[in-house]
Amino acid sequence: MSRPMSRTVTSLVALLLSAGAALAQGQTQAPAVDPGTKISFGQSVGGTTLTRSFGSTYQYQASNGMEITVDVYDGGRRVPNGSSHPTVINQFNDELNNISQQASTAGMKGFEKPAVPSACSYGQFTLRCNTFSAQGGSMTGRIYGKFLLIGYREHFVKIIIRWTQTSGQSNADADKVLNSFIPALLVR
Repeated sequence: MSRPMSRTVTSLVALLLSAGAALAQGQTQAPAVDPGTKISFGQSVGGTTLTRSFGSTYQYQASNGMEITVDVYDGGRRVPNGSSHPTVINQFNDELNNISQQASTAGMKGFEKPAVPSACSYGQFTLRCNTFSAQGGSMTGRIYGKFLLIGYREHFVKIIIRWTQTSGQSNADADKVLNSFIPALLVR
């Protein structure tokens, strides 16, 4: 498969694995500063470049080609800060189930994830996290992602970073990107 086609398919999968609620809000450009959290979604954050925004979803590309999607929402309720409150844990589990269902709907097979989520720390922030993968339908190899969720200023901040098996990248490469991205995003 040619490189441009591979990026197109990866982008399509990225959209499918993003928050379904954000996609349902329509394709209006997201504000540069989220009104609820006051997070600034600049053109460059932690070594990544903003590629597009819509609703309350922001997509960034790292210099190594990995794609990051950030969704900010409150789900109609006040969200406690951090990653260990039952509200955040329950939302994390619901979101992970949604990712699995969206992958299946997109024609992907063999969705895999560790049975128990982890806590991942980036700078001063600890987020609920889990790595997942699925066979990419028409793509060669698997598509990998790392899903992270934190309660931040009474909202959920959902982050997914994606890469493909054929890129030769790993979870360690994703963590390197996230170690720069997350503290730069949340401390703005």
